[in-house]
Amino acid sequence: MCGISGFLSNDPGAPANLQAVRRMNDAIRHRGPDADGVWQHGPCALGHRRLSIIDLSAEANQPMCNEDGGIALVVNGEIYNFEELRKELLARGHRFRSKSDSEVILHLYEEHGLDCVRRLSGMFAFALFDTHENRLLLARDRSGKKPLFYRRLKHGIAFASEAHALLTGFPEEVPEVDYGAIDEFLTLQYVPSPRSAYLGNAKLPAAHYAVFTPGSGARVERYWSKPEAGTLSRSAGDLTQELLSLLESAVKRRLVSDVPLGAFLSGGVDSSLIVALMATQSTARVKSFSIGFPHADDSELLFARQVAQRYNTDHHEMVVDPSMTDVIGPIVKHHGEPFADSSAIAMYYLAQMTKEHVTVALSGDAADEVFAGYKRYRTARLGHIYDALPPFVRSLYRGALVGALHFPAPSASRYALAFPGGEATRYPSLVGHFTPAEKAKFYLPPMLAARSRATIERFERVLGESKSNSAIGRLADLDFQTYLTDDINVKVDIASMAHALEVRCPYLDTEVVEFAARLPADMLMRVRGKFLLRHAAAGLVPEPILRRRKRGFALPLKRWLCHDLRQMTHDLLLDRTARERGMFKPAYVSKLVGSLLHGSAQVDRVWTMLMLELWFREFIDKPPSSSRVLQGD
Repeated sequence: MCGISGFLSNDPGAPANLQAVRRMNDAIRHRGPDADGVWQHGPCALGHRRLSIIDLSAEANQPMCNEDGGIALVVNGEIYNFEELRKELLARGHRFRSKSDSEVILHLYEEHGLDCVRRLSGMFAFALFDTHENRLLLARDRSGKKPLFYRRLKHGIAFASEAHALLTGFPEEVPEVDYGAIDEFLTLQYVPSPRSAYLGNAKLPAAHYAVFTPGSGARVERYWSKPEAGTLSRSAGDLTQELLSLLESAVKRRLVSDVPLGAFLSGGVDSSLIVALMATQSTARVKSFSIGFPHADDSELLFARQVAQRYNTDHHEMVVDPSMTDVIGPIVKHHGEPFADSSAIAMYYLAQMTKEHVTVALSGDAADEVFAGYKRYRTARLGHIYDALPPFVRSLYRGALVGALHFPAPSASRYALAFPGGEATRYPSLVGHFTPAEKAKFYLPPMLAARSRATIERFERVLGESKSNSAIGRLADLDFQTYLTDDINVKVDIASMAHALEVRCPYLDTEVVEFAARLPADMLMRVRGKFLLRHAAAGLVPEPILRRRKRGFALPLKRWLCHDLRQMTHDLLLDRTARERGMFKPAYVSKLVGSLLHGSAQVDRVWTMLMLELWFREFIDKPPSSSRVLQGD
């Protein structure tokens, strides 16, 4: 797990901007405190910050080159099938200088060229420069676990593991806001790939690689997608055993480490099952880490303790209270883009505590996207019923739902209103925060001009490309390619790497993901989601945890914003600096903030606006600085 950066000049005869790469490398030093290095050949320069996990020797430092020095590589992440690939490459005559997992990419590229990416199983973002072909290859793993940003500049292309490094490296080129991206952020609470909050910047999409040559545009190609759904037709018992076997293997692969290792434990089914599988495979006592909140009804610590006690883990806990929100500023800086998932704060503290004891942690993330576990999928079934009804009955059904759900479930009522638009149009109303109608009420001209159907068009494309044969499966695929990649994975990467902690996710193992994709719909969801996964967890996870309702990892926003953080929110969103941006109607923002006095149910909207304002103040109001270096707290 590391940080990478680099630059490719537009002019094949001009040397790369090595100083800019050094600045970017310094900006992400928190990602790799163990070693750093830069490499240059003609128009290309590569930078690397190392967090040593496998092969702690200097021979595994990066950038690393092949035998003749013609190919150079920097990698962020872990390759889980590196031992099998290494044996294969050694048999074909390749010579290795280290025992690291990263070096296999060099020799795999020598054998397979661009297709080397298809052979890799892991979480990774890497850059490889081939001096013979004079081309730069950027690649990202299948689920987007590791990030990769790139920026088009006057004299070339720059890339880095974090968005702010691209600003730090080139302070002379002032960033411009992509207001269309801000419009999407206000819907989703994150900026979706491949878009960035800055004009000229982009994210390489998950499961894609990009090829650049000096002076050319990028050739971006997808190298992997989920297989056809519904091709596994065995009994639930047989499928449960196969799933358990796959998860055991996925956990085993992620226990390979030359440094101390532990696990996040939330108290839900997903992380509890991972801890159980770790405990049955590890010869050492598992170290587990949990975060809670002061009020018992906001916290899951009691459930986490049940698992810790059952498996006799070396358990550690932390309680996050409102006074600890001073990390909001560092979190905004590390993200480099607007990001409003409030669980980023809890994750930041969880990573900080975990790093005090281990350098690698396994997590239970992604089970909901892989096995269709979100509660919103049950709400989405209401829309699928609407689609199946005769046209003359639909309006009656929709009207009845809107009225019945208006007070007990406002988001579901809003979802029902959007039924006629189809899945891609109505799903943002279920997962989003500001609807198009709401935006029209408070946008001022610059934002009105930026409005588009970009989110809906992206959702239409992903749903249309899904190979699932069920509506729920297609929604899970949609969340896998959007919410998981651009929210969940980003939150975990930023929080963990701020403290130089590597987080591995067994549910994103390629074999597990492809197995789940082949399941028939009734193995994903019946009355509840994650049907087959719950079967696999039975007997390994305490029964109360299997029975309890799912809850997220978000902050108790209503309690905090309406009390402890209300004054800070008022001061930031209603002052002159915020008003003079000319983006939103001041009266609307004032009303929104004022609603906190009455225990507003719109706290997610307030938080989204607050995170946007903090991002503007950090990255747009301040001039870019070559000295902006972030440190983990």
